[in-house]
Amino acid sequence: MKTIIVASTNPVKLAAARAGFASMFPGCPVEVRGVSVASGVSDQPKSDAEVFQGAWNRAHGASSMAGDCDFAIGIEGGVEDKHDGMEAFAWTIVRSKHGVCGRGRTGAFLLPPRIAELIRQGKELGEADDIVFGRTNSKQENGAVGILTDNAIDRAKFYADAVALAFIPFKNEHLYKVQFDEK
Repeated sequence: MKTIIVASTNPVKLAAARAGFASMFPGCPVEVRGVSVASGVSDQPKSDAEVFQGAWNRAHGASSMAGDCDFAIGIEGGVEDKHDGMEAFAWTIVRSKHGVCGRGRTGAFLLPPRIAELIRQGKELGEADDIVFGRTNSKQENGAVGILTDNAIDRAKFYADAVALAFIPFKNEHLYKVQFDEK
């Protein structure tokens, strides 16, 4: 059995870690636990570099708190202003107990102008979603991506693919020269 520590107690991120791992290693039993880890970046990261740094910090923080887990995962969502609007996306970092890291990034999607404006005024994406859509705590449910796609892609699915991408070096250890024990 593999043990994964996710640098979050958010049920969406825990589900994404479980699903992303399972898609890459079908049939491999896994235990997924969450711990609260600070991102070390702003509450609403607003650049690709800041989002990446938040995921990196979370994965390394979880790894140091987790003891002898097989993997620590940091997932950080954020936004970035582009020439034609604001995009939302996330980075995922997977760190093995041997210190090897994989990374994956979600796709990006354009946020509605009203949500982008609220973020520019200092709101976090989840808070802006709740204001615009009359919701409560949407970031622990389907998130902006789920609301805007009518759940064709919910937040857990959005993150799960990035988790799977971050496991590529461990799935293909012979190509990346990483250590991944199958015990």
